[in-house]
Amino acid sequence: MDDITAKRLVFTMLDTDGDGVVSKDEYSARAERVARATGRTDDDPLVIAARAAGERAWAAMDANGDGGVTFEEYAAWAGAEAFDTVCEPVLGGLFDLADTDEDGALDLLEFTALRTALGNPVSNIESAFVALDGDSDGLVRRGDYLASVRAHVSGENSPMGEALYSIGKAGAAGGR
Repeated sequence: MDDITAKRLVFTMLDTDGDGVVSKDEYSARAERVARATGRTDDDPLVIAARAAGERAWAAMDANGDGGVTFEEYAAWAGAEAFDTVCEPVLGGLFDLADTDEDGALDLLEFTALRTALGNPVSNIESAFVALDGDSDGLVRRGDYLASVRAHVSGENSPMGEALYSIGKAGAAGGR
């Protein structure tokens, strides 16, 4: 999958109202949805950390400060460098929220809660989990998850990206 296609898929998940612009509220809602999905309270230190990381990411994404990010702005900004400096702490924070037993890995239930809260189609989540569970121990480790997302947004080979999106494009069940 090329990087523009990957960015378009991510942008579509961020633009929850489908108006072609990601608002600060849409972006910030990700941490709130994951917190609710995992039963965490507003004063949980992991919720506070995820919100703070999201605020920093939003400031970087909305470079012109107009309160919205179009696909063109997002596509110009997103990529490996943005992931390494801005997105990894956000996605790591969201992963940590979903890691309810705090073991540094997500089981299928935790992974499903995270990916559903982030707007991935439920029908594709299990395939993404299998793609990331390289040793078949029933766990997706934080580093593997983040590396796969980074590869996806950078237009590199991403097993999770392919699993999450390839089946969805074909209209069948399974995949990411």
